[in-house]
Amino acid sequence: MVLPANARVEAAPNFLANLDAAYRFFQTQDADTADARLAALKAGLREMIAILAWSPASGRPARFLTVKSAQAKLKAKAVQQLAEQAGLPQLREYIVGQQIVLYAHSESEVVLLALKHQRQLVYAAES
Repeated sequence: MVLPANARVEAAPNFLANLDAAYRFFQTQDADTADARLAALKAGLREMIAILAWSPASGRPARFLTVKSAQAKLKAKAVQQLAEQAGLPQLREYIVGQQIVLYAHSESEVVLLALKHQRQLVYAAES
């Protein structure tokens, strides 16, 4: 039996900025537990990365792709086209605790694009 080679998993700059924003939120919400909450989130992300390296399609299909309004459909199509141009045609989401990770993937590569809390409506593009 031949096992598939592990996919390469990388984080986009926006994902890292979103992770920093989550930590700042943890600090604002409760400075005493912020470090422990960040450590727990990072542990969950490490577990997710190991799973995605083994099986890039493990997450659910990205829910924002099933939008109804014309404006939202245009935005979703633009994101989908960017993923296809990068050679990562699939957009999926993976749940880590209270957070949702948006990622693009092919069979051999995974790029973590964004991170948001489950209560947030949209993924933020940090600058």
